[in-house]
Amino acid sequence: MPHRTFFAFILPSLFVMLLFIALPILSVAYQSLFIEHDQALIEVETCDPFSCQKELRVDAAAMAALREEAPMGKFNGLGTYTNSSHLAFDEVSQIWANSPSILAFLSSLTNLPFYNAMAFTLAYTFIVTPLVIITGFFIALGVNAVPTLIKGPVIFFSLLPMIVTPLIGSLVLFWMIDSKGILGATLQWVFSDPQLTLKASPTLTWTVLMVYGVWHSAPFSFIVYYAGLQGVPKDTLESAMIDGATRWERVRYVVIPHLIPLTTFIALMQLMDNFRVLEPIVGFSAEANASSLSYLIYNDLRIAETPLFGSAAATSMLTIIGVVILLTPVLIRTWRDFNRKTH
Repeated sequence: MPHRTFFAFILPSLFVMLLFIALPILSVAYQSLFIEHDQALIEVETCDPFSCQKELRVDAAAMAALREEAPMGKFNGLGTYTNSSHLAFDEVSQIWANSPSILAFLSSLTNLPFYNAMAFTLAYTFIVTPLVIITGFFIALGVNAVPTLIKGPVIFFSLLPMIVTPLIGSLVLFWMIDSKGILGATLQWVFSDPQLTLKASPTLTWTVLMVYGVWHSAPFSFIVYYAGLQGVPKDTLESAMIDGATRWERVRYVVIPHLIPLTTFIALMQLMDNFRVLEPIVGFSAEANASSLSYLIYNDLRIAETPLFGSAAATSMLTIIGVVILLTPVLIRTWRDFNRKTH
């Protein structure tokens, strides 16, 4: 293909990517270098018939002038990234110096908000992603084997968790695990413990959130694998059957190798989605026991009077860096496989 034709072909895509991906990221990166203005206080004296009192109040006119003069806020450089709410270099150094062992260091590290959120985010990502892939694969195998007459309804019901809005789905499960819900009440009856609640324990909260993540995302991998199963060479499967291969051996040596590219695609999508986990934490009101990087951003922005745009932007940039680090090994392996096949 001539270079001119090639550039004319990709130019619209490049323009859209620059406009809707690169520019917003650069904007967020620039915003992360600023913090909110210090509050301008003014002493006000209020008097009643019996006495006068002086108190400090925010000078609204001075704050408006500051915001007009510097709309982005006060320049802070990389200070936001290294403060106690984010990478906390000073606090980490102190913890390292005072910790007798690695385990003690890691335990103390999770007391810092950013590292606590990072711990749950990574645990959620690396546990939910493989479970979603495995669950979706076996659901696809099961649905592919059902009779054609009932295949349509089975596919519809299998996709229901993905159709439900994430926040609504998490709220439904939240009510089910409540002490008055069907799951919560059943567990209390099984363990004969009326005080047992899934919401009180961090471990049980993490478990419930991950179960919800698998339940909600498994239909995505199921539908991708189901589409891939329709393209598995039937001649190869029949040859394997003639050679005496069992059903599991046909799956292992014929179906799985055929679906490897789809597995890579699902893994990439799930790694990105799971690293940005937010809705289950909000729906379950689980912020006391589980926090994520996306929840830190949400928490910074929901402060009504002075949203912490700089802090939220810094966490967003760290999240982007985390996603890039997660995806890099998968992309490198995909690139090597592509080169191996083309040479």
